[in-house]
Amino acid sequence: MEYVFEKIYVPHQHSFITREMELTKNSSRVHSHKNFELNFILSGAGKRIVGNNISSFERNDLVLLGPNLPHCWEILQTTKQEPPKCIVIHFYENLISSDFFNKPELEKIVDLLKQAEAGIFFYGSRIPKIKSILKELTTQQGLNSYISLLRIFNLLIECDKREYLSQQPISDTAFDKDFNQINKIYEYVFQHIQEEIKLNEVASLLNMAPGSFCRFFKKKTHLTFMEYVIKIRIGYAAKMLAETEKQITEIGYDCGYNYLANFNHYFKKIMGKTPSEYRKEFR
Repeated sequence: MEYVFEKIYVPHQHSFITREMELTKNSSRVHSHKNFELNFILSGAGKRIVGNNISSFERNDLVLLGPNLPHCWEILQTTKQEPPKCIVIHFYENLISSDFFNKPELEKIVDLLKQAEAGIFFYGSRIPKIKSILKELTTQQGLNSYISLLRIFNLLIECDKREYLSQQPISDTAFDKDFNQINKIYEYVFQHIQEEIKLNEVASLLNMAPGSFCRFFKKKTHLTFMEYVIKIRIGYAAKMLAETEKQITEIGYDCGYNYLANFNHYFKKIMGKTPSEYRKEFR
């Protein structure tokens, strides 16, 4: 099985992000990331892969995943009236080692997250309440969102109906090596997002020639390196368009585009609309 490595960006001012997402073809690609993930299926049904476990999933399924655990959700049943969707929470990878969680009252949460190394499927009478809080969480910010997260953890701890999905831990040495190499590239791109990113400099991080690096990166991520850089830059731009009052030209410059025409071209190509059209949706 070939794994796709992803970098889930959790802003430094947050310890987790919550999103309602439509399940697409990308959901059916086996992938992993350093973050913990809580995934709740709102609609749709299909096949779920977690580690070495293959099983079916359906509406109201709830799964907690530990870091670096390969997984995917492959949609097999859907309707035009109700596209397949989920609510997903990604936790900052160092969450359980933070000072906040180093409290006796939160020991059970830390234990639960450690058990998530194999992936945990929850079911039973507490799922409807968790679903309700998750829906609230998608619109909350700040302290209210953190309180809701703790309420969800409390219900998960109380949930005695659970199934551990992957029977064998993922500890393959080659897998770890590849993940560390790809993660080194991800970190470099995030740190140099405003600058010209030169292929030969990035390749040298892995002691590779540019051609070898490009083949390695494409094989592991299913993207060319420049496709990945553009994707990250446009994602960063979209966040600033939604959350700041900066001029569009300034945002383009902050994302590494010195020419507005280039910025507009790539933004529309990826987001399906111009930066100004995208910003209007948040006004």
